[in-house]
Amino acid sequence: MGDKLKDAHRAMWASGDYPSLASEIIPELGAVLVRAAGVTAGKRVLDIAAGSGNAAIAAALEGADVVASDLTPELLQAGRDDAAKRGAELEWKEADAEALPFGDAEFDTVLSCVGIMFAPHHQASADELVRVCRSGGTVGLLNWTPEGFIGQMFATMKPYAPPPPQGAQPPPLWGRPEHVERLLGDRVTDVSFEKKTVRVDRFGKPEEFRDYFKSRYGPTIAVYRRIADDPDKVAALDAALAELARSHDVGTSSLVTEWEYLIVTARKR
Repeated sequence: MGDKLKDAHRAMWASGDYPSLASEIIPELGAVLVRAAGVTAGKRVLDIAAGSGNAAIAAALEGADVVASDLTPELLQAGRDDAAKRGAELEWKEADAEALPFGDAEFDTVLSCVGIMFAPHHQASADELVRVCRSGGTVGLLNWTPEGFIGQMFATMKPYAPPPPQGAQPPPLWGRPEHVERLLGDRVTDVSFEKKTVRVDRFGKPEEFRDYFKSRYGPTIAVYRRIADDPDKVAALDAALAELARSHDVGTSSLVTEWEYLIVTARKR
């Protein structure tokens, strides 16, 4: 990732308040991934694009020897604070998913929970995650699917977003099994895919969901900043995001949505 692109990514994820979003909306997903990857005490674990440590802290609480890595120092600091409150001991390291500062085969388990999918160059980050995993070790990923709620949110925002950087691919592709198979190639075996959903019932109505993401979620904030001088576009995106939530509502008295994700586990050859 070029320095300008890295800086832009850091700034995007530092904007808003992703740590509170992760803890309020999807607190259980890190533990779901840790269980799927079979993390146990004594395993050396790397969480790539860990954010504030959704999966890393869960792995540390299992007794694993964990490194949480992320490009954005503000997220790591929030993770340190959360880990201290929860009595989890682990290492936090600023790192680019596309150029990890770790040795070959350094980890027994390499994880990423809705994290690595946001590194723009998918093959580069996939190559890195495989490289740092030892032979016989486990790769475990949890990513939003293109068809699921968050994938559809990105599709809704796309017409208002800046054009992607050269060579970048859309994040939700990591939620497509055939895409992940191509990225990992024949360097892994025993590949397993499982689609699940997380139930989100925190919002009373669609507009509450939209306003929450407008104020806390870096990618949404970045899109709104780009169109801030065009009230018509802002109004159109406001309506589109509220309609997205309304169209996925399975609740009766308040908004309830199911967000689909893909769990991938594989063994490094």
